[in-house]
Amino acid sequence: METSEPGTRPHRVLTGFVLLLVLVFGGAFALGRAVGPVAPGLRPATGGTPGTGHPGGGMPGHAAGAAR
Repeated sequence: METSEPGTRPHRVLTGFVLLLVLVFGGAFALGRAVGPVAPGLRPATGGTPGTGHPGGGMPGHAAGAAR
């Protein structure tokens, strides 16, 4: 076993863990870029009015502030 000052090993373990995280997330990002979008026709939402045509602007049948 190598001799080192007490307290240097936790820093090495933490550095190794951070490096492992960077490699895993970098690999996942690269794979995602290579594969492409999940749904090719999917587009970001435009700035329309949310809930147009529904009472309360939410889900159909759920009027905001309606008493039951």
